[in-house]
Amino acid sequence: MNLLKIGHRGAEGHLAENTLESIQKALNFGVDAIEIDVHRCETGELVVIHDFTLDRTTNGSGEVAKKSLTEIKVLKVEDEFEIPLLTEVLDFIQGKCTINIELKGLNTATSTAGIIKKYIAEKNWTYKDFIVSSFQKNELFQMRKLDEKVALGILSKASVTEAIELGKLLKASAIHPSLGIITRDNVKASHEAGFNVNVWTVNEPEDIQRMREFGVDGIISDFPDRLL
Repeated sequence: MNLLKIGHRGAEGHLAENTLESIQKALNFGVDAIEIDVHRCETGELVVIHDFTLDRTTNGSGEVAKKSLTEIKVLKVEDEFEIPLLTEVLDFIQGKCTINIELKGLNTATSTAGIIKKYIAEKNWTYKDFIVSSFQKNELFQMRKLDEKVALGILSKASVTEAIELGKLLKASAIHPSLGIITRDNVKASHEAGFNVNVWTVNEPEDIQRMREFGVDGIISDFPDRLL
């Protein structure tokens, strides 16, 4: 079975997370997909950043949702890199790999659904190129309401059983469990329920090997070069 190699926030172990440069690094390693996080800023655009605040990863401070795109675009990640828009990431990776968009912030589903539809209609993307995941149940339900075709991934760090139940309700495609809750049995249960299993965040060689043995479908890693 071909294991899906997914770069976590690009190639976070090598370069600043969720930046175009980190994504390029992941592409250099031959990933099948990249995983990124989106928040909606005050002016409505979807920006690619993990935290709800700017403080950890940038030279700015405060909540992403309370900053305009203009304010966000002058900030630097690790003194060097820009915070990209979701559309900039899609334009950057077009035709090179698929994307896992994690709806991290509130009110992100509606804008994401619109962008996905636009890119499929106008820019040679297909539904197979996208999977949308989230811990936020409301965002997943909103995404499903807006688009019945988009593949959904149910993120969980608590219970694979609960993720499977939610996945059935949402007609999801995949379960995305954390490394800490995954077992051989719940991988099997997920497959039997009709879901793919993409596990995060798997960095150590022995853990990568164990996940292969468990038969997971994809591995999300900060070091996608270790999945080769």
